Amino acid sequence: MDNGATMHLAVSLFPGAADASPEAEPEFDRLARLVQNAEAAGLDMVVIADAAPASDGEAARQVPFEATTLLAALATVTSRIGLVAAASTVAHQPYNLARRFASLDIISHGRSGWNATMKQAPREAANFSRPDGFSGDDFRRRAEEYIGIVQGLWQGWDADALLFDKKGGRFHMPERMHLLDHKGEFFSVRGPLNIARSPQDTPVLVLSGLSEPDMDVAARTADVILLDYGPVETTKDLKRRVVARGRDLDAVKVLMNVALAADDKPAAIAERLAERFQTKHCDGFNILMPEQPSALDAFVDLVLPELRRHGLFRERYRGTTLRSHLGLHGGGDQ
Repeated sequence: MDNGATMHLAVSLFPGAADASPEAEPEFDRLARLVQNAEAAGLDMVVIADAAPASDGEAARQVPFEATTLLAALATVTSRIGLVAAASTVAHQPYNLARRFASLDIISHGRSGWNATMKQAPREAANFSRPDGFSGDDFRRRAEEYIGIVQGLWQGWDADALLFDKKGGRFHMPERMHLLDHKGEFFSVRGPLNIARSPQDTPVLVLSGLSEPDMDVAARTADVILLDYGPVETTKDLKRRVVARGRDLDAVKVLMNVALAADDKPAAIAERLAERFQTKHCDGFNILMPEQPSALDAFVDLVLPELRRHGLFRERYRGTTLRSHLGLHGGGDQ
């Protein structure tokens, strides 16, 4: 995986998890500082969580920012790190979501990604004209159709389709623009997007919340898969499915979710990550941040040097796009 040499590292951030006292640092300033620190450390990407409020007032915690809006703001205070935002397939129409992430990819110069979950949030649909929600099977089929639409819209323009020829009066080459013209079980979308092609070909698709029936969808569509830690056979099976669907083995990066324990010693954490990586459990890790902002500083200052000392994590970014960081096709500057 990635030539067996370099692990990929992401960090998941949960807006609203910090100290809410009047003396606390403003939330956006705190998040911006965390992301800038992660960028200075050379991490591949940050994953920004999001949640629509529950319909019965049981929201677990206040989420002060909608994730894609936050991503746009963070893009203006960073220059290299990948920025991935969660966005629900229930709360957004596929055309609008595809357009939003295409815009974010241009704003960030090719650093954006969409985290789509295959797990239905309890009672979320009640806020979007579906008081009874979806059955598990309907949600899965709907999410699969949704993802296909978004990816199809992102690929609606060939790389050289837009001319912007003011003198000749030609905006684009019609033969290099492809109508999606999708008519499916849940959605009808004509396309195309009215936004130029992404600087990194398409934004990165990150899938999470997978159950066994979702594995084929992930193998066919995902660029990155976030998995809870499990048997190595799970990753091997995913990679086999990727190849069986005609994709390159390294077309999908599998990152294991890892929660940091506050009392672990840095050397022990590095050793645990190295062991999992070297036994081919995954292509890297998604660090689930605890509420204490200092946890990221400790990981960057104490754990990363250990990983680099063993030659497991790169010293600098490969390029400027998220795909180039991850070693994925279409990076634009690999």
